[in-house]
Amino acid sequence: MVMSRDQDAGRSHNIKIDNNSFERVEQFKYLGTTLTNQNSIQAEITSRLKSGNVCYPSVQNLMSSSLLSKNLKIKIYGTIILHVVLYGCETWSLTLREERRLRMFENRVLRSIFGPKKNEVIREWRKQHDENLNDLYSSSNIVRVINREE
Repeated sequence: MVMSRDQDAGRSHNIKIDNNSFERVEQFKYLGTTLTNQNSIQAEITSRLKSGNVCYPSVQNLMSSSLLSKNLKIKIYGTIILHVVLYGCETWSLTLREERRLRMFENRVLRSIFGPKKNEVIREWRKQHDENLNDLYSSSNIVRVINREE
């Protein structure tokens, strides 16, 4: 794969090794990470978030259990789900859009851990707002973890 900002770069490049010709591809998966010829990480982040969403149902019964403490649920999130999502994040250079997607994923998981909040004035349950989740979650958020890895 030829990586370049020029859209036409690599179109005329053929690679031959021992009379074997290799085709030019737009992207490929290497060690579980999707690499593109435009060096875009959007596809990789989408793939990682899908993997996290696939992983979540395997621990969902633990996350919804009233027998486990919230601290233990946070440790489960950090050791299982977060590691699946952040695999290969050392090479990511995030845009604001991608940061927002990652935070939305994390907030969805944190809402399932902390559950709804009761409004004392109107005595109704409502979902946790992002600001409340930030206060309740004492660890670094997913974007800070990625930026620390860089």
